[in-house]
Amino acid sequence: MTDERLKQQLEFVLEIDKEKNIFRQTHLSGHGRNENDAEHAWHMAIMAYLLREYSNEEIDIARVMLMCLIHDIVEIDAGDTYAYDAENLKTQKAREDTAKERIFSLLPSEQKEEMIALFDEFEAYESAESKFAHAMDNLQPLLLNNSNGGADWREHQVTAEQVYGRQSKTQKGSVRLYEVINQLLRENIEKGNILV
Repeated sequence: MTDERLKQQLEFVLEIDKEKNIFRQTHLSGHGRNENDAEHAWHMAIMAYLLREYSNEEIDIARVMLMCLIHDIVEIDAGDTYAYDAENLKTQKAREDTAKERIFSLLPSEQKEEMIALFDEFEAYESAESKFAHAMDNLQPLLLNNSNGGADWREHQVTAEQVYGRQSKTQKGSVRLYEVINQLLRENIEKGNILV
């Protein structure tokens, strides 16, 4: 039989498998099904590693990748809040804080503290690592949506003001990647995929 520490770690490992059941508004490229949170996190982590040279500041890439991998674990309990859902955004932090406490409490205490500190660092948007991780969180769904002809923006009647409001913070992590985002957004506005 396993010792208590390993038992806790394995319970957490099994619990986070539920992240695969949390589906997002964003669709897979090629007009596929909705992606799930685990796919989103994996995609972001790989992107962060590949695009790290475009960070505005020197970063600890392993820390960024771990932020990418854990940032949506809380959605197992809190659910996915669509980026442009003003009503649910009002309660998002409270729901995620409750989920954070429950889910990370499955771990041994020092690992719980480590994961919560990393999650909170991501949410605070102050360190170079969190800014770059957020840039990935903004870029990844935008790339998928663009690859699908802007279908998700059209379906939700997203406006340029909404998209630029969310994407403007990307510059804090990467000015270069924001230039790419800005170009893609302008093209989608011209095509009518994003409302003016």
